[in-house]
Amino acid sequence: MTISRRDFVLGSAGALGASALGIPALSLAANEDIKIGWLAALTGPSSAPGVGFNRGVEFAAQSINAAGGVKGRKIVIVTRDTQGDPTKAVNATQEMINSQKVQAIWGPTNSGESLAVTPIMARAKIPNIHPCVIDSLVNVEKYPNAFRISPSNSQWDDACRNYCLKVQKLTKIAVIGDTTGYGVSATKTCVENFKKDGAQVVYASNIDATQPDMSPDLTRARDAGAEVIVVWSVSTGMEARLFNARAHMGWDVAFAGHPSLASGEIRTLIEKPENWDKVYAVGYKSASYDADGKLPAHSQEFVDKIKGKVSLEDTLYWWVSAGYDAIALVAKAIEATGSTQPRDIIEYWNGLKAYPGYFGSYTYTPAEHNGYPTQEVVMSEARSARNGTFALAPGYQ
Repeated sequence: MTISRRDFVLGSAGALGASALGIPALSLAANEDIKIGWLAALTGPSSAPGVGFNRGVEFAAQSINAAGGVKGRKIVIVTRDTQGDPTKAVNATQEMINSQKVQAIWGPTNSGESLAVTPIMARAKIPNIHPCVIDSLVNVEKYPNAFRISPSNSQWDDACRNYCLKVQKLTKIAVIGDTTGYGVSATKTCVENFKKDGAQVVYASNIDATQPDMSPDLTRARDAGAEVIVVWSVSTGMEARLFNARAHMGWDVAFAGHPSLASGEIRTLIEKPENWDKVYAVGYKSASYDADGKLPAHSQEFVDKIKGKVSLEDTLYWWVSAGYDAIALVAKAIEATGSTQPRDIIEYWNGLKAYPGYFGSYTYTPAEHNGYPTQEVVMSEARSARNGTFALAPGYQ
């Protein structure tokens, strides 16, 4: 793999080395690997994000190691497939902390799992960076070691709600989530927020992601007068069955919600391409192309970097780029401080300001571990995917 050392030079935030931060820099043994735990749902009904994140994780580790590692030390990813199961995530977390002695943990990628393991990592003071959106998972007093690399559910929910109410002018809402911890929490919050904004929530339900027939719930939503179906689930199988059921019913209602509504996997799961029409997913400026089909320059740089090495055809740009950014953030903290001590990694992250990741720019302080800028969250037209990136949903200027 050809990659220049420049690709791993610290940015302006990283230039504040150990001495500038007042952190005692420990010398790094050149033959001692740096272990990063990766709690990944690679199989099971909620595996679509995990598979995408994993591509970015592996590419980041390969790129860093090909460029000489971190001060000569090799990055080793300790991956455990949690299958979206909180119990498996707990067992894997305990193994990583007690047996594998990892320096930091990336993940889980499912909020239900993260609810179970975040307190464990907090007690062990293990630096943790994750993409889980439930708001309570980031709390600097309870979890001073936990940092969010993606928007929170509030940011996702705000973008989706504003699109439905203010852009599309739809006021009769149905909200459907799966039965995971994330799905239940997100559905409850979404319903409350729509009601606060004066919308009429005509139907709300949580569905088992493996349920084969989605038509009963859609029929109830249609009979209640729903103008849009808002979906909160990472299960692409469930979402594809919802789209197919809508087609069977001859109903042209719109769908909006979770980023996985735009996952490339759905293309292989829907019965007809047109079943994916009128579907709008939470997206990001970094993953949005303009009317001329051009991405932001920094995003295009990443696409060019992974070309021929990592596929974006059946996944999302943001999943792959966020996985890459997470590993890079651990490596950069260790390189900047010269230390693998948890407190030093955490202190480095607490000093990041507009750090230029490929998924987004991240800013953290000791008082705020939600690092993703709200202004970078948009809505995308799900079916418009090109290399995991999208056109903006109709109505945006």
